Amino acid sequence: MRVSVTVNGTQRQVDDVWEGESLLYVLRERMGLPGSKNACEQGECGSCTVYLDGVSVCACLVAAGQAAGRDVRTVEGLAADDGAHALREAFVEAGAVQCGFCTPGLIVAAHDLLERVPRPDDAEIREALAGNLCRCTGYEQILDAVRRAAERTVG
Repeated sequence: MRVSVTVNGTQRQVDDVWEGESLLYVLRERMGLPGSKNACEQGECGSCTVYLDGVSVCACLVAAGQAAGRDVRTVEGLAADDGAHALREAFVEAGAVQCGFCTPGLIVAAHDLLERVPRPDDAEIREALAGNLCRCTGYEQILDAVRRAAERTVG
């Protein structure tokens, strides 16, 4: 099957996609966008979080064919976004980036939160990031990074 999808603002087409192939696989292996990570393949860890038509989803749970004709925005697509830039800086400053495997998914999830709730409280931050697992930081640094980014972007 041929899948045509807009990824990070660019129309892309992939041929010979089999029915069970995930959007995550297509993004990473066929389009060369390694930012979204492949960890659990069950939608439990959040490492593969992307936007699909403006809604954050786990790309491992979306069949590639379901994304046909739709808009996908990956962590790479957030590179020019000022809010995502503030998040990246805050993650580094707060020590929220250790092994870095969960970071792209956390950045997308935190970006989504800050787009919806510019000044989230701790409960809102925890709820927004609940679907993202990290084995290195213990989460306090991640929460601190989101708080810092919120302060900078709302200002």
